[in-house]
Amino acid sequence: MKITKICCIGAGYVGGPTMAVIAQKCPHIQVTVVDLNADRIAAWNDENVDNIPIYEPGLSAVVAEARGRNLFFSTAVEKAIDEAQLIFISVNTPTKTYGKGKGMAADLKYIELCARQIAQVAKDNKIVVEKSTLPVRTAEAIKNILDHTGNGVQFQILSNPEFLAEGTAVDDLLQPDRILIGGDTTPEGKEAIQALVEVYSNWVPTDKILTTNVWSSELSKLTANAFLAQRISSINALSELCEKTGADVNEVARAIGMDSRIGSKFLKSSVGFGGSCFQKDILNLVYIAKSYGLNEVADYWEQVIIMNDHQKRRFSAKIVQTLYNTVASKKITFLGWAFKKDTNDTRESAAIYVADDLINEQAQIAVYDPKVSPAKVLADLDYLETRSHDANVAQVHSFATPYEACKGAHAIAILTEWDEFTRYDWQQIYDGMQKPAFLFDGRNLLNRSELEAIGFVYRGIGA
Repeated sequence: MKITKICCIGAGYVGGPTMAVIAQKCPHIQVTVVDLNADRIAAWNDENVDNIPIYEPGLSAVVAEARGRNLFFSTAVEKAIDEAQLIFISVNTPTKTYGKGKGMAADLKYIELCARQIAQVAKDNKIVVEKSTLPVRTAEAIKNILDHTGNGVQFQILSNPEFLAEGTAVDDLLQPDRILIGGDTTPEGKEAIQALVEVYSNWVPTDKILTTNVWSSELSKLTANAFLAQRISSINALSELCEKTGADVNEVARAIGMDSRIGSKFLKSSVGFGGSCFQKDILNLVYIAKSYGLNEVADYWEQVIIMNDHQKRRFSAKIVQTLYNTVASKKITFLGWAFKKDTNDTRESAAIYVADDLINEQAQIAVYDPKVSPAKVLADLDYLETRSHDANVAQVHSFATPYEACKGAHAIAILTEWDEFTRYDWQQIYDGMQKPAFLFDGRNLLNRSELEAIGFVYRGIGA
């Protein structure tokens, strides 16, 4: 099958950038991204391409090139499904907050709604591609829904997990380490796999396109994120030991990272990992293991999450302890709210949980992040449901510049590794702070000796 029309359900952090790059690299294919959120679609269609809803370096240029040519953003979901030969499902799969599997299992209600809508609308054969991160054997559930429509339409279900790192998503799409496509081993399944392979072959070398059965593809996504998160929790566990023994975690990381069997990536100690995938995928893996009675396997992976939560609590406790065991009514400035640099995504950001701890200690939190809006900061705290919205408004204030945010502060906490933080006039910031001026570097981003020479009391991670 030669693909000429693609539909993607979901205009979020995965669907938007992925479809933009496919459209850019495949001008002969019409790509339509649909979403029920009219405001989000309007933002994707904004005349000023810098106003698109997702910030990723290079994304606005890709969208500008393809939008209106063969890339379209629409709320007309049924029309796009009807016309497409290949349909990507790229909707949210949050961790369940209710019922069986609460706090661990993936909530698949949005996936099921997509499958039912596809089944209702489709009049001819379709290839349906799982792009969202899903638990193993979700494809089976999707196929059951699609195959029982009674309208004679044939569906092939493929798993094509994303391996994007936010902040580098466009580069990851343009030059991927690998493209993974899983499908049935039947002749029809192999034909569907080949159709998607041909789409990616427009710019990805074929030796980087891996094909597997659908179950291996689904499990590979969860496992890749679990391994990466495990490395972060491992170095963070050592950071606490380094602080007690007088070792320097940066030196330890450099030493072990030079071992070719280990490598240097994901060995940077910090206040903890965030983002939409790591925690969700590990909890999903834990739930799957428990559901099969593999309790030791579940315990092993759950410890990665336990260590990450501990690192965040340890950071907030260090702030309180260093500020003479009280932060009540003290101004603590957060530089950074996004979970990592070069993205406006705040999901599971360490900043949210550190702020929540300090608000419980009656601190006044000042926030500056170059890409996160004040409304988003408050929404993140409200989502925790640990206090009323009015209480959050009273204790958390966002500022338009870092210098305003830091003025009069008792302490500064670096929560995101934005490059611009290294370029600030730290003498000016120091001069405007309460003394002693404390700086807690949750990303080990800044130059300790330079800051201490200015007069800061500097506290990093793991040294």
